Amino acid sequence: MSKFNVSQFRQQFAFFTHNPSWVYLDSAATMHKPHAVVEAELAFYQIANSNVHRGAHHLSQQATQLYEQARDTVAGFINAKLRHEVIFTAGTTAALNQLAFGLMHTLLKPGDRILLTALEHHANIVPWQLHCQRHGVIIDVVPLTANHQVDLEAYQQLLKLHPKLVSFSHISNVLGHIQPAAQMVAMAKAAGALTIIDGAQGVVYQQPDMQQLDCDFYVFSGHKLYGPTGIGVLYGKTAALEILTPLLGGGEMIEHVSFVNTTFNKLPFRLEAGTPNIAGAIGLAAAISWLAQFNNIDIQQHKAALLHEFYQGLSQLKAIDILSSPVHNAGIVALNIDTEHPTDVAELLNQQQIAVRAGQHCAMPLFNSLGKPGAVRCAFAAYNTLEDVNRCLLALEQAVEILTA
Repeated sequence: MSKFNVSQFRQQFAFFTHNPSWVYLDSAATMHKPHAVVEAELAFYQIANSNVHRGAHHLSQQATQLYEQARDTVAGFINAKLRHEVIFTAGTTAALNQLAFGLMHTLLKPGDRILLTALEHHANIVPWQLHCQRHGVIIDVVPLTANHQVDLEAYQQLLKLHPKLVSFSHISNVLGHIQPAAQMVAMAKAAGALTIIDGAQGVVYQQPDMQQLDCDFYVFSGHKLYGPTGIGVLYGKTAALEILTPLLGGGEMIEHVSFVNTTFNKLPFRLEAGTPNIAGAIGLAAAISWLAQFNNIDIQQHKAALLHEFYQGLSQLKAIDILSSPVHNAGIVALNIDTEHPTDVAELLNQQQIAVRAGQHCAMPLFNSLGKPGAVRCAFAAYNTLEDVNRCLLALEQAVEILTA
């Protein structure tokens, strides 16, 4: 039995006080923010607001200290070896775009190959296409098994093509399936490839340890970790970060500028052009510090219990097509009702004040491989309850009756 107290956990979110009638099952899109995060951002704007790294006055120095302390908090959270290995970005998408741009012509040359998986979010597909197609770099894709997991045998075979780079999601944003990330990284490194992990969904499920994963890059967004939107992290090993060409230029990312030539600043600054999202970084650090008071194993057990009850309930309903496996699942279930359009199902749930997401979830190639037009996605978080599960099941039962009558 989990020791996790969901009632006490929910009390730390103003959203549930202001919206007591809503069941929120869209946490894979964005999570709600606890008081600690809101208060940290508000305090910065009300008390310490100033720009960082460039002011001679005390307020700027204070803001710089808060911002750099946030970097230290993130570095400690992911067990980075060095603080400058944490680069603040606007989010996972921004980080992946920096990588796709920054590795072209440094790591990747015409005729080289990169390896993705069929599970990927568009943010881990489109940036590579933008540059690879233009510069003659080939993209290979690892297919899925019959139960919609990454096919590791096919992965091993594709690694024999000697890709320069392997990039994959830690957890599928559509299916919730947890990938064997450490194993996949080790296999890729044995084949001589650089590795990137899209941790947008993984970062909240299990605190990622960069020394254990041993990947070259790991990216995630603050708003998937109870933090603010508009802030994210690009972690990279120092040697890997050093080969990145900056995507953005200007501000403190330079050491010297003339109209003839520019030399870049040292890490992390050369990859953080312009005024950063100072309040966002502070809010992300507040989220990490706040989350540290809870036992992650207890949270995982709580979510697993919710998932178990949800699958048990779904098994009693007719016409439900479940795409997600309950095995190695982080708490996301994609489903359909027969051949009904997922948007229609989501709207019926919306009328019952149940927030889910419908469509292709920025993963069109995945749905093409599944032969499905899309799905309804129910994403459970630590603040969800058994009552939430039961209300969703009841609403789905009513939707089945309405749509299949």
